[in-house]
Amino acid sequence: MTMKLYCFGESGNAYKAALTLELSGIAWEPEFVDFFNGQARTPEFRKINPMGEAPVLVDGELTLTQSGAIQQYVVDKTGKFGGAPEDKYEVLRWVLWDNHKLSSQAGAVRFLMNFLPREKRPAEVIAFLQGRLKAAYTVLDQHLAGREWIVGGGMTTADLSCCGYLFYPEPFGFERADWPNIDAWLTRIQGTPGWKAPYDLMPGCPADRA
Repeated sequence: MTMKLYCFGESGNAYKAALTLELSGIAWEPEFVDFFNGQARTPEFRKINPMGEAPVLVDGELTLTQSGAIQQYVVDKTGKFGGAPEDKYEVLRWVLWDNHKLSSQAGAVRFLMNFLPREKRPAEVIAFLQGRLKAAYTVLDQHLAGREWIVGGGMTTADLSCCGYLFYPEPFGFERADWPNIDAWLTRIQGTPGWKAPYDLMPGCPADRA
């Protein structure tokens, strides 16, 4: 049975799940969530996910939310992207770090800078979050010095989580050229057979609302 991922192109968290599914080779299909017109807050959608968020993975009788949990489900189902057995907790450590220190800040800044009306963009909040992001980029860039992947000798969900927001074209205070180790790492991910950019992998993009 083909899995269904409720998602939309602008969501970096949905992209993490979608990219993991795509690169694993498992059968899946996207189900567009019209987030910007309020679909995630409707009673109908909350029957699928009471949290009112995307992504949501539906595989038969299983409904699973949160990108990290969905990624782990793909690991358990396919045996891919989990790393060596001894790396299990190190992979998890980086997924949790990303969710708290990187993606949460990047998602908020990108939303404030690109998806709010210009007059409603809070400059002080954006500057504060960009400062936190700079600290996160520094941690990741230094960790990647001399490494091809975040954990072990191959791609894991640590990579597929941490890269989620860094492939988006909208400005949010991240320039690949400023972070050479991150840039080289993202280039390796892009070179993985089957890799697709967010707006090519999932339905929905800012141009649709222009």
